[in-house]
Amino acid sequence: MSRIRAAFWDPAGSRYGIPTYPWRMAPAHLLTLRQLTGMGLRPGGQGVQAQVLWRSRRYGARGGVRAAYLYDVRFALPKRTPTARQRDALAKANAARRTCPECNRDAGYVLPRHLGTCLDCAEGVAA
Repeated sequence: MSRIRAAFWDPAGSRYGIPTYPWRMAPAHLLTLRQLTGMGLRPGGQGVQAQVLWRSRRYGARGGVRAAYLYDVRFALPKRTPTARQRDALAKANAARRTCPECNRDAGYVLPRHLGTCLDCAEGVAA
């Protein structure tokens, strides 16, 4: 194991407070939130079980360290499905975000907040 990876190897959690692993060295049952979502799961109330640390030149000045938090898939629960009424409410809210207050038509896209109107009305073009 290289020095950089060895610096982030702390499965007992004595150095960082929670179990810490280098990039691609975490146990298979620990997954990120995005990985859980891809499997149709959610953390289900559990806290962060571990973390993955790695160095990134893009983050910070020199030698910035990034973190990804891990959750145990064994304690994860299935994602909740919205009810029909919740889906209807979301559809109405999204329709309101697409409706221009000037010309009262559905623009087909979410209106830019800095303009407050559709692009045609903002340019002064009559639709």
